[in-house]
Amino acid sequence: QVIGTEARGVYNNGQAEGLTFWAPNINVFRDPRWGRGQETPGEDPTMTGKYAAVFVRGVQGYAISGAINSSDLEASACCKHFTAYDLENWKGVTRFAFDAKVTEQDLADTYNPPFKSCVEDGGASGIMCSYNRVNGVPTCADHNLLSKTARGDWSFNGYITSDCDAVAIIHDVQGYAKAPEDAVADVLKAGMDVNCGGYIQTHGVSAYQQGKITGEDIDRALRNLFAIRMRLGLFNGNPKYNRYGNIRADQVCKKEHQDLALQAAQDGIVLLKNDAGALPLSKSKVSSVAVIGPNGNNASLLLGNYFGPPCISVTPFQALQGYVKDATFVQGCNAAVCNVSNIGEAVHAASSADYVVLFMGLDQNQEREEVDRLELGLPGMQESLVNKVADAAKKPVILVLLCGGPVDVTFAKNNPKIGAIVWAGYPGQAGGIAIAQVLFGEHNPGGRLPVTWYPKEFTAVPMTDMRMRADPSTGYPGRTYRFYKGKTVYNFGYGLSYSKYSHRFASEGTKPPSMSGIEGLKATASAAGTVSYDVEEMGAEACDRLRFPAVVRVQNHGPMDGRHPVLLFLRWPNATDGRPASQLIGFQSVHLRADEAAHVEFEVSPCKHFSRAAEDGRKVIDQGSHFVKVGDDEFELSFMA
Repeated sequence: QVIGTEARGVYNNGQAEGLTFWAPNINVFRDPRWGRGQETPGEDPTMTGKYAAVFVRGVQGYAISGAINSSDLEASACCKHFTAYDLENWKGVTRFAFDAKVTEQDLADTYNPPFKSCVEDGGASGIMCSYNRVNGVPTCADHNLLSKTARGDWSFNGYITSDCDAVAIIHDVQGYAKAPEDAVADVLKAGMDVNCGGYIQTHGVSAYQQGKITGEDIDRALRNLFAIRMRLGLFNGNPKYNRYGNIRADQVCKKEHQDLALQAAQDGIVLLKNDAGALPLSKSKVSSVAVIGPNGNNASLLLGNYFGPPCISVTPFQALQGYVKDATFVQGCNAAVCNVSNIGEAVHAASSADYVVLFMGLDQNQEREEVDRLELGLPGMQESLVNKVADAAKKPVILVLLCGGPVDVTFAKNNPKIGAIVWAGYPGQAGGIAIAQVLFGEHNPGGRLPVTWYPKEFTAVPMTDMRMRADPSTGYPGRTYRFYKGKTVYNFGYGLSYSKYSHRFASEGTKPPSMSGIEGLKATASAAGTVSYDVEEMGAEACDRLRFPAVVRVQNHGPMDGRHPVLLFLRWPNATDGRPASQLIGFQSVHLRADEAAHVEFEVSPCKHFSRAAEDGRKVIDQGSHFVKVGDDEFELSFMA
């Protein structure tokens, strides 16, 4: 909502040419090396789909739920990159040339659900097709993807744009189109409306003259584009007199918005290790602190990629100076790449201070658009710097990681001289302040990891292998918490707090329906003998009857107040027939005072939450047991038609 409001404020002040935002990036964070994973909400399709819907609703000016306004847009959101896009440049394989081999099963339950949610639940006014091919066909030239699936199955009503120069590469790089005019025809016939770049401008006239496109192809694209511009009010005269005309420049960077930036940074911080109560620090007991590391005193490193000018600029070191008068900073490394270091100076500073906080991790030279990582450890001499500083320090040190993708910090996890590990991601303009507040106990961390943290050995898995499910016969381990069958550094959903929480299902309020007796259903058996039922054949009425509430009692056992995410999972008795090991089906956050308890209610829809994708992409519910789980508590439901 703030993005949409500030966009209007900038536009109404004459400082923007338009109101079309090519965000959010909702590709599933499939591979830990992906340079643009930092832009996404994580590896889970359920969470990513929810994020997509509420992001779009906020930007476009809708309420968080309920009816979608089909006429006026505050700003236009565009869900990208459709679809199966999550490789930049890995060992010479570029996103422009990459042909992603993807099964119908993986498309149905991993790659496409966030886009479906973006359209159906969010009402997105834009979609961006990606650079890559999927099973041989460039996504921007795929009629089944753009017209049949998005516009047909999901009732998408908006414009479809290419990624920049994606039309050109269909001919110039991929060789899919034999002539430039064929590339123009391929994308317009598929249902793409807007070419980011000049390729259609250059070759569109000749494509028309050669009869490869028609006037109707052009008119359709123009209708889809100009309909969005009309919904934005761009032809309604002076914007000051339009629906959103009262949003002025003073809405940008106003206090409420900056407070929200701070809250977002606080809520995104994940406490990964906290041995012997190393955190929080006591303001009255810390007489001196050494801040060490390449990410400790550079505010721009907090922002990640694709950012506007921040309202404030405060480094972690500057924020910590507000808590400890005797604070010193030593860079230790020339940058995150850490190919030049001054470990001796860092060791001296560490041995002289009461406490040590290390700010390590990655930066935009290691991960960004057009750059994937080759390794999962900390770059260069960072690990050596951390270990030597920890050995020299008087007390166990605190390691803060600034990075978008996961890193293997097993060495720090197992080192008793490293008392705490904090992951802050790229936390934005207020990140330095939020980190300091967490370290000194002014904010109780409650964030959970949105991605699996894999060990260094995972780099043996080709980034080009798009399969989600493990293949034991070849040793392929699978991907994400749903299918990965290997060792982890930290699991999806992991995160500590300064408080202790408990969860259990409340018998009062949790009312599972009878899962038997749905008439007229035809059962089918898989090759493995699993009996299942087609969700589409069940119909909306039967699916609605099966919905039920699951109520979770959550208690904060102290000693601090805190915000706590409650994660609801489904698991099956086994992971055969391509089932995930487990699947997130709901998540809510609740703020609890110390010793306070509360009830959190989830609506469980068996058709949505108990179903899995069959090999042909159909959603089916397996006959037999399904377990709904929160924390260590679970209950069983048996589905029998």
